[in-house]
Amino acid sequence: MHNEFTAIIEKEEDWFIAYCPEIPGANGLGKTIEECCQNLSEAISLILQDRRDDALRGLSDDVLKEIITI
Repeated sequence: MHNEFTAIIEKEEDWFIAYCPEIPGANGLGKTIEECCQNLSEAISLILQDRRDDALRGLSDDVLKEIITI
């Protein structure tokens, strides 16, 4: 699956701090921009997987589920 998200990156002393405005709660931290963005990417993935799992929890067995690729 391919999605694109915005990373807002700020420098705070020796650290880069990033957040994603499209995914509330997704943050990254690193000594380099690359490390910071990688950590943000992992946070986004974890949040989206958790939201998917939470949304599917409790569905009855007779519902239809299809994968939609964007």
